[in-house]
Amino acid sequence: MTQSEIKLKRTESILKELVPEAFSTLEDEQLRGLVVTDVICRKGRYNADVYLDKLDFTSAEISQIHSKLKKVKSYLQNYCANEEGWFKAPEFTFRFDDLLDEQNRIDKLFQTIEKELKK
Repeated sequence: MTQSEIKLKRTESILKELVPEAFSTLEDEQLRGLVVTDVICRKGRYNADVYLDKLDFTSAEISQIHSKLKKVKSYLQNYCANEEGWFKAPEFTFRFDDLLDEQNRIDKLFQTIEKELKK
């Protein structure tokens, strides 16, 4: 692993801790309850994709949360930069993580296959 890859992983790890901490400082209950599942940095740590757990949100709630996140994005970036002493925090892009849904769907498929094989 190269030195730049180590720095990238370290930044991702720090952001996985700082972003939920920044969410907890917000007044909005809906944003405070968001769960960060992963952070992936790109373009030399200038951009970061923040993956959030969908929980049981409807598509209308997800779009509402996205609009709220756009409004508080600069606050979240400033919070992370100030906490770590960075000159500039990465530009955040918030995405809802579909991986858990896919895993659950695959698990259900395996369960049905197992039931069919037992018959």
